[in-house]
Amino acid sequence: MDARVRRALEITPESSARERTVDITTTGARTGRPRRIEIWFYRADGEIYLTTTPARRAWYANIVAHPDFTFHLTHGVRADLAAHGVPVLDPQHRERVFRSVIADLNQPRNPAGIAQPVAPLSAWMSGSPLVHVTFPDLPELSRDPAL
Repeated sequence: MDARVRRALEITPESSARERTVDITTTGARTGRPRRIEIWFYRADGEIYLTTTPARRAWYANIVAHPDFTFHLTHGVRADLAAHGVPVLDPQHRERVFRSVIADLNQPRNPAGIAQPVAPLSAWMSGSPLVHVTFPDLPELSRDPAL
């Protein structure tokens, strides 16, 4: 794997908003058409996740209906990575990831420029989509986070 791709995926709490930003192309749940959006990704326990502040999201419905999508790295390195998304439904797993995301977003340095404090854990647990992302062509980056 290209070292630049690995570095782009290894964000830390010090990573800027720009470094966290990717595009994803999903397949529309109802239309079957490609849908490309810009979104932030997060790392928790060395794994990659997609989530947003509490709300219903079309990208989430698309991944639930069609789990294979494209993860586009757009900053620092350009790469279109085949990805697979699995909704995280287990409450303990969700809580662990959301605690990490909230801590990241609420950190004092706040390099991402997010308004603080972010929504409380209870709001994320009840209203935020959460998808674990793996890369079938990059097995060294993909493992089961429940292990």
